[in-house]
Order: sequence, then C-alpha cells, then structure tokens
Amino acid sequence: MNISQAGAKRPDTPRQLIIEAARCFRKARLIYGQGTLNADNEAAWLMVHALGCPFEALALQLDQPVSARIARRARQLFERRIAERLPAAYLTRQAWLGEYRFYVDERVIVPRSYIAELLRGRMQPWLRQSPRAILDLCTGSGCLAIVAAHTFPRAQVDGADISSPALAVARRNLRDHQLAPRMQLHRSDLFTALAGKRYDLILSNPPYVRAPVMRTLPAEFRHEPELALHGGGDGLDLVRRILENAGTHLSPQGWLVLEVGHNRARVERAFPALPFIWAETSGGDDCVALLQKAALPAAPAAAARRTRPAGVRRPRTTAR
Repeated sequence: MNISQAGAKRPDTPRQLIIEAARCFRKARLIYGQGTLNADNEAAWLMVHALGCPFEALALQLDQPVSARIARRARQLFERRIAERLPAAYLTRQAWLGEYRFYVDERVIVPRSYIAELLRGRMQPWLRQSPRAILDLCTGSGCLAIVAAHTFPRAQVDGADISSPALAVARRNLRDHQLAPRMQLHRSDLFTALAGKRYDLILSNPPYVRAPVMRTLPAEFRHEPELALHGGGDGLDLVRRILENAGTHLSPQGWLVLEVGHNRARVERAFPALPFIWAETSGGDDCVALLQKAALPAAPAAAARRTRPAGVRRPRTTAR
C-alpha cells in the first residue's frame, strides 16, 4: 500500500498518519541516519513539519483531528520521501544538532556529529579553561562552529570549508543564530587560508568515507555533496593532512578533536606513534579522537602509513 492509497482510509489524526507512513517507509526499505534513526522517527518528523508545530508539541496533538489540507501536505511529504529517497532534513529544509536548529539543503550534508555530544559537556575533562579561539574545520552548514559558539560564549569562532556553496548555507545559519561578528567564516582548503592563526580548540568532522563504500552508498546519502563525504581510497586523505598540520595552528595547550567515523582501528594503524585519546560517545569509543598540541609534532607526513582499503561494508548511518 502506498501513501495515496492509505489516504483513502481518511487517517485524520497525526497518530494515524505517522503509523501508516512508517509502515510504508518500512515496506519501501528506506535508509535512515540523517537526523533520524528509524521509520517511526522519520514519519513523526515529517508530520511535525506538516503541522507547523515544535516537535515537543506533537504529543499533545497526536489524537487531534487535522484538516484535510494538513493531511494532504503530510502525505505529499511521505510520498516524496519514498519516491525521491530524499532525507527528511532536505524535504523540510531544517535539521537539529542537539538543541539547535539549522537550515540545510543539498549544498551541505545533514548535520550529525558525535563532537556535538562532547561540546554539550563543555569538552570536559580535557579543557582546563574555556577556549578563547575555536576553529571548526570542514564546517559545512556551520553547525559545529555554531554549537561551539553557544557553548563558549566568550570565544571567537572560525568556520572553514573549501565549498563556497556550503559556506553560503553556513552564513545563513550564522545570521539565524545572530553570532556575527564573534563568528567568522573562511573559504579554505583545510588550513591553507588560515596562515598565522592559532586556536585553543580545533574541531573537525572531515570527509572519511572510503572509495569502495562511496560506490555503495544508499540513495539517501547520494543526495549529499560527494565533496563532504569522500575521504579517498582508505577514507583518511583529509585526516592525514589535518594531523600533519594541526599542530602549527594550536596554542600551547590547545586540543584537536577529530571525528573519523567508526574508523579507530584504521587510524591507529596509519598513525601508530600518536597517543590518541578516544572519547566515549553514544556511537562508542571508536569515533572521536583527541590530541593535544604536544602530541602532534610526532605526525610528519612520512609517519602516516597508507593502509590498503578494507572490504566493502555497509556504511553506519549515524555518522559519515
């Protein structure tokens, strides 16, 4: 049964619409992980958008009749989700990272990062004092930079990305969060346009999907910019460059926080001499690595062994 056929039964409450949509999503074998993790959450998120209410208000409206216009709008969203395999965030033009909402479209990947969890805890126990200067490298929509700016309200925050279209989205989010002039955006191929700048905290969630996995990505993930996902043959091309150059852009007690997906083993094989600290997140202890400035000079270009790409695995959908 498709969504249009479900409409013939006149589901006139959000609960009925969500249940029917989720059933159709499961039948269509949609893929999640771009803001939601399952069919029920995805359907609920689209229903909230059709209602035009905050997500937390949905519970109070679940069994309230909706107008024909709202029901029609919801079914149209559900049908597009199936037919076009567009993630809910692109259909609604909004996504959340923690408690913060962001504008998104196909110029940027849908925000998702375990680093946001560490920011929620103010980077404890690693930071001994609040950072004064923060960099979000590969900023995309600007989401991590903005979360960092909210977390540390006295810090100056830079966001850098090579993609001009992505930076246009980041500028919109910067305006929405009213963070100028405390936050600045830079078009930069990693550190190339940041010469002479030093930071107490560098955050980066760079592209790290391996070439073999790129070829097998589900349709939902192929709507995202390839530039924001593709990490080279073994997924570590940008990780290597970041580790080789981050030390020169950190203050004496500065920290690099680097998200690498579930690729801890691959990173440790490539950089056996580096004393990575692996943060515990909701995704496990193999996703986010931390290094202080003093550890980074041990990572010259020659120290990184290029590993042969492993066999193709279905990508985990809670991170890139």
